[in-house]
Amino acid sequence: MCGINGVVSNYEISDLTKRITSMNDAIGHRGKDSFGTLVDGNVALGHRRLSIIDLNPTGHQPMTANSGNWSIVFNGEIYNHLEIRNQIRNYSFKGNSDTEVILAAIELHGTDWFLERANGMFAIAAYNHFSGEVFLIRDRLGIKPLYYYHDNGVLIFSSEIKGILTSGLVDASFNDLAIDDYLAYRYVREPNTFFKEIYQVESGHYLEFCDGNLVKDHIYWDVPTKWNTLKEFDENQIKKEFKVRLTDAVKKRMMAEVPLGCYLSGGVDSSLLTAIVQQNLEGSVNTYNIGFKGLNEFEYARIIADQYDTIHHEILVEDDVYFDEWDKLIWYKDAPLAVPNEIPLSIMSTRLRQDITVVLSGEGADELLGGYGRIFRSYFDFANHTPANSFYDYFSSQYEYVSREMRNKYLQNPKGYREEFDSKIKNLFNNSTGEQAIFRFFHKYHVKGLLQRVDMSTMQATVEARVPFLDHELIEFVYEQIPYDLKLKWKSKEAKVKAKELYSKEYSEDLDTPKYLLKEVAYDYLDPRVIARKKVGFPVPLDSWMSKLGEIADNELKDAPWLTCDSITSLIESSKNETRSGQILWMFINIERFRKRYFTKEWKW
Repeated sequence: MCGINGVVSNYEISDLTKRITSMNDAIGHRGKDSFGTLVDGNVALGHRRLSIIDLNPTGHQPMTANSGNWSIVFNGEIYNHLEIRNQIRNYSFKGNSDTEVILAAIELHGTDWFLERANGMFAIAAYNHFSGEVFLIRDRLGIKPLYYYHDNGVLIFSSEIKGILTSGLVDASFNDLAIDDYLAYRYVREPNTFFKEIYQVESGHYLEFCDGNLVKDHIYWDVPTKWNTLKEFDENQIKKEFKVRLTDAVKKRMMAEVPLGCYLSGGVDSSLLTAIVQQNLEGSVNTYNIGFKGLNEFEYARIIADQYDTIHHEILVEDDVYFDEWDKLIWYKDAPLAVPNEIPLSIMSTRLRQDITVVLSGEGADELLGGYGRIFRSYFDFANHTPANSFYDYFSSQYEYVSREMRNKYLQNPKGYREEFDSKIKNLFNNSTGEQAIFRFFHKYHVKGLLQRVDMSTMQATVEARVPFLDHELIEFVYEQIPYDLKLKWKSKEAKVKAKELYSKEYSEDLDTPKYLLKEVAYDYLDPRVIARKKVGFPVPLDSWMSKLGEIADNELKDAPWLTCDSITSLIESSKNETRSGQILWMFINIERFRKRYFTKEWKW
């Protein structure tokens, strides 16, 4: 796990060594073990290293192939790098790093050959010294971030936007079109960002540049289109195979030459990961839980910690610490924070860095098997009640965090990217069954916001997070081999009939079992008290802080140029009437704190 930077130009840029060094310094928190730069004419590559595999200097980056043709910088892990290495002939390896395997594979067999085989999380920049080609490559699900700017023969890229800005070659220009997207989705969807002309490399894509100019955007992976709707199947056999696949995904992510641990929230997903890790680890695994006084899941995390005799750590967050950390973490993220629990997750990551370097986390389990019962049953509700003109319209009304009505009322530029993405997602929905569309949506869009949260909260503390439930081979298996009825299962035929008269918020987890198959596997590992309880999100007491948030909003939003005039009092009062009252106001405050932090200074030099 590391951070990467680069500048590629078809003309001379002054102070290029100084610029790439400044870029490295800006993302130094991503890797404190070593750093490196490579300058070749009008090209500069930079790297910050957090050593996980091959701790020797042979893993140092930027790394250049034996022939001198290719150099790369790489952030992430290739979990099956030894298998790929065994398929490569006629290359003299100098060390044991996955970085060198990527380099050899691209040089001898090409980018597509490597990507067909790679299982991992990665952001890669590969530069050919002779042809001037550059490939920017991002993993299938977008676990590792990669941003870029290109214009008039100049390409600048980095693991973080601040790396691009610190090059001194780009101005920060606020992209107010992104506000609507953020308030709906909690993050800005690919390829856009809050910065004009700075973009994300899209998940499952790689970009081909030559002499700083974009040649082609290659799509090498997408969420599966196959979908299992079988009604007759052998549940026990499917459970056995799913258990094997999940265990394999976890064991792949235990590959490390540094200490490893687990987040342990007390929910099914992190508890199951902890159990599998502990059964495959010599010695006791470190586990971590965080919460607020009177609002936490300590009780359930302790049940699993005691069951598996882990080295368990509980962290209690004081209210004032939460507010103290807020602004600092916006700086690490280069964006408004997405969800209130980003702050405690960051605090927990800072604490766990005292003991470990790698942590396994449960993101992706809900998306894999339908864990958000209310929204994953939305097609069933639509089919039985037809509460909107189309299923997409109904789904959007249930999913989006701040309603379209509220965004239309309070934003100066309310539409943003809305029409563009409405068209894309309607097409996805029109080419899928209702249930399949929901699952594909969550893997194509929802999970990306969670992954930005994971990357920021861990990397600000120089910790590598790994997410076994987002193994692409596991995802493909679940889509193709696990019937829908084993993802969300009705408790009886009578329960399904009764649910037709209700909405999911009234029946989910009472009449059905979301993530059914995962819970069946969990019964082989976990105390039933952890499995049987209803799903609880990561609790943050925002609603009880509503008065304080109102004061902050009244003070900080009064001059926000992106809000409609004289709307602050109305916004505060309207937020109180929303289901997510505290979170909505918190999100509006985040936007303005972020805007003032980045767009009131001069970046170019």
